[in-house]
Amino acid sequence: MADQPAKPSREEAEAAVRTLLRWAGEDPNREGLLDTPRRVVEAYGDWFAGYGLDPHGYLARTFEEVEGYDEMIVLRDISYESHCEHHMAPIIGRAHVGYIPDGKVVGISKLARVVEAYARRFQVQEKMTAQIARCIWEVLQPKGVGVVIEGAHECMTTRGVHKRGVSMITSTMLGSFRDDARTRAEFLDFIAVRGAR
Repeated sequence: MADQPAKPSREEAEAAVRTLLRWAGEDPNREGLLDTPRRVVEAYGDWFAGYGLDPHGYLARTFEEVEGYDEMIVLRDISYESHCEHHMAPIIGRAHVGYIPDGKVVGISKLARVVEAYARRFQVQEKMTAQIARCIWEVLQPKGVGVVIEGAHECMTTRGVHKRGVSMITSTMLGSFRDDARTRAEFLDFIAVRGAR
């Protein structure tokens, strides 16, 4: 991966917000906007905290004392907020994650943390879906992984085509979830997303 330029200082980031305010036709020195650059930079620190997180690390601690459990494990309706890398507009939705263990399982909160780590970055939903599935596949080495993500894209509802009530569904299936239609159907029945078949 190519070297990235140095991260701008907080002062530079706040100056960039003031520039955008002026570009939009506002006066950044107006009373109501005086603290906006600081607030925006703080919000960015929260919204994009995923760049400082290691999704693979969340899955490092596993448990093997599961009495031979080898059936599907599904965590559904994991809420997330992300941002479109094309327009920097919010993507808000739910993720559904399933896997079939091969001798070891992970704490369920860790699956939600993996979703969060990838969501809190500039994203394309298709890429985020594949990243989550690939992370679980590589670290846990299960028999199969399925990830389905639903998202409402504000870049489509608040600008451009202005279509509200539209959501996008993406899926990535690996291992037995890809190779076995019955396994895939069971997962999709569990999460009740019929359109992802």
